[in-house]
Amino acid sequence: MEPWIKPVTLAGRAVTLLPLELSHIAGLREAARDGELWQLWYTSVPDPEQTESYVRTALELQAAHSALPFVVLENASQTVIGTTRYCNVDQRNQRLEIGYTWYAQRFQRTGVNTECKLLLLTHAFEQLGSIAVEFRTHWHNQPSRTAIARLGARQDGVLRQHQRGADGAYRDTVVFSILNSEWPTVKKHLEYKQLSPR
Repeated sequence: MEPWIKPVTLAGRAVTLLPLELSHIAGLREAARDGELWQLWYTSVPDPEQTESYVRTALELQAAHSALPFVVLENASQTVIGTTRYCNVDQRNQRLEIGYTWYAQRFQRTGVNTECKLLLLTHAFEQLGSIAVEFRTHWHNQPSRTAIARLGARQDGVLRQHQRGADGAYRDTVVFSILNSEWPTVKKHLEYKQLSPR
């Protein structure tokens, strides 16, 4: 069967999403250092020493056609400022998740996340023909939950004790989604948010 998800470059006004490569490891290390993002216990941002392993694992999932990881490049400086990916790809049912998203601290609470999500969702619904796009986050990651809701996604529910973290503790996962029938309205909302990103 022909892979549903293939590497693609998604270009916006402020940022461009490039398919992740090993050459991006150093840039991602520097992006994570801005704010020491790996210190946030409820996120999956890699420690600088684990960045290479993080990237290689993402590329293995891409080779298995279950994910498509990107780096986020700021257009003005041509600097890697974070990463995001399509994941949990369900080709048969044309569903996927957008996750593993993080940005250098100085780009948080700017228009970057809105533009990245607009690029990813437009491609998912309008080029791939997705019937639904999911977002998942840790119960305790309130900034992420708020950001997902602000995109226009609706909360589906909470998966209790869904995953075990690196420290052995269980994670409750909050699941959100946007349906293809909702996409036209969500797209208008995101395009409006670009005019006033905060």
